[in-house]
Amino acid sequence: MKKEKGLHEIYADHPSDADELVWGRKVDRVSRRGFVKGSGLAAMTAVLGASIPFAKFMPGGLIPAALAQSDEAFSIPGKSGLTLLNDRPINAETPAHLLDDPVTPASRLFVRNNGVPPSTRDIDPLEWQITIEGEACERPKVMTLGEIQQRFKHHTLQLQIECGGNGRSEFNPPAKGNQWTTGAIGCPEWTGVRLRDILDECGVADNAVYVAYAAADTHLSGDPTKQAISRGVPVHKALEDESMIVWAMNGEPLPELHGFPVRMLCSGWPASVSGKWLTRILIRDRVHDGAKMTGQSYRVPCKPVPPGTAVADEDMCVIESMPVKSLITFPKSGIEVGAGQQLALRGHAWAGDSRVKAMYTSIDFGATWQKAKLKKPTNRLAWQHWSASTGFPEAGYYEIWARAVDDAGRSQPMVLPGWNPRGYLNNACHRIAVRVNA
Repeated sequence: MKKEKGLHEIYADHPSDADELVWGRKVDRVSRRGFVKGSGLAAMTAVLGASIPFAKFMPGGLIPAALAQSDEAFSIPGKSGLTLLNDRPINAETPAHLLDDPVTPASRLFVRNNGVPPSTRDIDPLEWQITIEGEACERPKVMTLGEIQQRFKHHTLQLQIECGGNGRSEFNPPAKGNQWTTGAIGCPEWTGVRLRDILDECGVADNAVYVAYAAADTHLSGDPTKQAISRGVPVHKALEDESMIVWAMNGEPLPELHGFPVRMLCSGWPASVSGKWLTRILIRDRVHDGAKMTGQSYRVPCKPVPPGTAVADEDMCVIESMPVKSLITFPKSGIEVGAGQQLALRGHAWAGDSRVKAMYTSIDFGATWQKAKLKKPTNRLAWQHWSASTGFPEAGYYEIWARAVDDAGRSQPMVLPGWNPRGYLNNACHRIAVRVNA
């Protein structure tokens, strides 16, 4: 299992490979110059928040000064407190206590990239083009974002978005991929148009099966013939009121790392179906077969298997709705309190396409449970806020566990759910440590 590392630690541990590890581009081992070009330059400028006029003179293996002036862990401009995972391209998660806001700020939303983001800093977002086509598209069209904004009704909804691998680090045997703990989740407010309105405009044929996306990010290899990711959802999911094409987050243009100028959003399913830097919408007459749709990507065994089992591709099923889950966002794990003190608790709960019906907390490792207060969601597919308070019978070490139950009666497990080769869908109870002093 890979450790979380700050930028300085990555460069200290792997000075000759750090540029490739962090920015996704190999360095010229002879000149040590000129590595920041193409997709590597796009990745670096996205993080720095500005172009680099003299990039061709920049030595390889050099941490940009904007990122090197602190001994703190690597931080992404526009982000606050996120943890960089030791993988490439840049992926970062948010510690649970920094997700306390009812509406997730852009600065606290996790970053999950499969390829290298495109350079969009100098574009006119209104001229960005989206092609709608596919075998089951009756009237293929090319629309600009400006045209979409003018022609279709705008909607603003608070919608959860969670990586399918959130919680992967807890699986044993370990699963390959970003070793997320609990922080690959957020619930910002999004503004855009319903995907359904665009699909209706272009015509969904009777034989339509899937609606998918293609995007402007580039493959890590730099090969322009390869896609970094191209996924989708069945037609019924695409036609939901909450499935959207969005251009704003929390009332501001999408941040570059979150898909500026426009992205697809299908909340409640793995975030990988919500393509960033949207360039094409595909109405397919079959289950989409784009990058990260086939093989074992975003799939789990169709039937439970023992941990460590090798599962054939044909025995893997595509992940759809995410499972019920919750998070303790206050207090931060490791807090110390005095004996006899009541401790306020709060957090969020969500359940993919479903709704959370009840929320519970425990201080005795799940032997007994106390019901928490649970608020209704702002709208369908938004997370729900919960609160509680607890006391402790004596001094010592305690763990507070949180458990949500959805409207179908499905509960978070107290231990890990069924193992799967890629480490998806871990919805075990979240827990924090508390020390009670005499």
